[in-house]
Amino acid sequence: MEDRTEALDRSLEFRSMTLNDIKTVCKIEEEAFPTPWTEGAFRNELTNNHFAHYMIMECDGEVAGYAGMWLIMDEAHITNIAVRAEYRGRKLGERLVRELKQTAAFLGASRMTLEVRVSNRIARNLYEKLGFRSVGLRRGYYTDNGEDALIMWVDLDRAEDSERKEERKA
Repeated sequence: MEDRTEALDRSLEFRSMTLNDIKTVCKIEEEAFPTPWTEGAFRNELTNNHFAHYMIMECDGEVAGYAGMWLIMDEAHITNIAVRAEYRGRKLGERLVRELKQTAAFLGASRMTLEVRVSNRIARNLYEKLGFRSVGLRRGYYTDNGEDALIMWVDLDRAEDSERKEERKA
C-alpha cells in the first residue's frame, strides 16, 4: 500500500514564479500574513530585482505554495514563504524550504538567512529542524503590531549534513 507522503511527493512540482502567478500568490499571501505583499511588490520583484528568485510549488497542477529569496553574493535571504491554507499540515512548508535551500546552494549561496515572528512557533520549529539557528533579534520589525523578529541563519553545507543525520535517526 502506498504511503500518502510518497503519493504527495510524486504530485509535487517546483518551478519559477511568473507574472501570471501573481494573483494566486497574493491570495496565498492574504491567507498567510496580516500585512500581505501587493501585486505591485511581486511584479517589481519579478521584473526589476535582479537578486530575486521566486518559486512556485504545485500539487497536482494547483499552486499549493510559493517562496522567494534574494541571492546577494554567497548569501541567500528568504523574503517570504507560504503554503495555501488547504494544503497546510502536510509538511509542504518543509518541502518548500528544502527546495529553496537546494536552489540557493545550486546558485552559489553558502549561507541562508530569514526573519521570523517571535510568536510563530510552528515556523521557528520548522526552521530549527532544517538547521537554522537564531542569532539575533530585530526589535519592532513587523509593522502591523510592532512584534520582534528572530534573525536566523544556516550554513547550507552544514544544514544538509545535519538534515541527513536527522533522517537517519528517524
